[in-house]
Amino acid sequence: MELIADIFLVAGALGAGLYCYILSRRLSRLNDLENGVGGAVAVLSAQVDDLTKSLADAQQVAAASQDNLSDVTGRAEDAARKLELMLASMHDLNERENAQHKPAPAEPIFSRRAVE
Repeated sequence: MELIADIFLVAGALGAGLYCYILSRRLSRLNDLENGVGGAVAVLSAQVDDLTKSLADAQQVAAASQDNLSDVTGRAEDAARKLELMLASMHDLNERENAQHKPAPAEPIFSRRAVE
């Protein structure tokens, strides 16, 4: 009876040892830096760093574009004001020319007295 108990005990210990060995190999493959989760984490970390740099560069370019756009908008507003003044002066000039060149009212050919 003790012999059978010892055989089961040795078989259980060998089974537990085999299970631990297989589990150890699986964990080492999982944490492998090239193929496992460790590699995936390393790749994702590198991608996050690249995206952070790209975002910083994009923010700098956007700030420069905003400054450039503000300058161009200011120049366009100045030009629009000048054009408005020029158009207003052209309207005044046109009215003055029309007043100067307006012919005097002609006397009627037939007066009412002659017709009556």
